[in-house]
Amino acid sequence: MSEPPIHDLYAIRYATRDARRADHFIGGDPHDAPMPMDYFVWVAVGPEGATVIDAGFTEPVAKKRGRTFLRCPVEALSLIGVDPAAVKDVVLTHLHYDHVGNFDRFPNATFHLQEPELHYAVGRYMRYAKLAHSFEVDDVVGIVRMNYARRVRLYNGPRTLASGISLHPAPGHSAGLQFVCVNTRRGRVVVASDVTHYYEHFENERLFTTAFHLGQMLEGYELLREAAPSPAHIVPGHDPEVMRRYPAPSPALEGIVVRLDVPPRG
Repeated sequence: MSEPPIHDLYAIRYATRDARRADHFIGGDPHDAPMPMDYFVWVAVGPEGATVIDAGFTEPVAKKRGRTFLRCPVEALSLIGVDPAAVKDVVLTHLHYDHVGNFDRFPNATFHLQEPELHYAVGRYMRYAKLAHSFEVDDVVGIVRMNYARRVRLYNGPRTLASGISLHPAPGHSAGLQFVCVNTRRGRVVVASDVTHYYEHFENERLFTTAFHLGQMLEGYELLREAAPSPAHIVPGHDPEVMRRYPAPSPALEGIVVRLDVPPRG
């Protein structure tokens, strides 16, 4: 069997917000202090082109939700030489507002989603404001329309998307959340998305405040560890520490893009 192709793997930081530790842990935190949150999209670039992981949110949504919008994540793809019109596959780790908002900016892409997430986003639990708050109705309706247009692939379990890229369900934070494994020059890197928002969540088995199922959230940390060659191969979904641990592709992209296909610093 031939070896899977090597992918370059990037994280693009497109927004941020001020927050405190108590915002991110169920039960609060006895040592409350500032704990900002960053927002990313991820891109795997291999021999057959680019696979985009998540689509971020738009500037109007940033204003509505009080987020600091730094750049359009889709336009920022050009910083690493990716044309959105050429992207054939977009993985949606889940349908929360900060992961799906620019889906319509990929005119030729197929979207890859765990089927339970779509059922969750249109189902009975959306009558509860605590859970519905994480979704933008227009985004959810847009993905339903994309499904009718035969541009959504829905899965019920792990799936190999392409050689060197695989999808793995890990519900908890959301009912159909999935993470992505990418074969890179340093081995298999696990793009955790919101399976773990911060390093501290999975390292200390702490629980994030937006949760659908607490037990499954804890099990998700185990799934990440099982999938990764080491904890250093797990990349959390919102931790500003990612920008400090990994290098930028060039000095001009400091603070904007980092490479995840090389070992972390320190």
